[in-house]
Amino acid sequence: MITDTEIKIKGLEALINTLGKVEAERFISLVMREPFDYTKWQRTLWVDKPVAELSAAAMQFREKSKTEKERN
Repeated sequence: MITDTEIKIKGLEALINTLGKVEAERFISLVMREPFDYTKWQRTLWVDKPVAELSAAAMQFREKSKTEKERN
């Protein structure tokens, strides 16, 4: 298990790697400014996708992440 600080660092790195520095800051500002219920949001995020498709995408992401981690 990793510490809270490590989670924050990895989360920020993930945001920056995905969105870039400016958009990551914007995302954080939006989440802090507006009431945000992650659980409710998540339930509507992939309503139209079958579970098998979500599972396949997650496995592809995991494999890609594993490959990239091995390169570094």
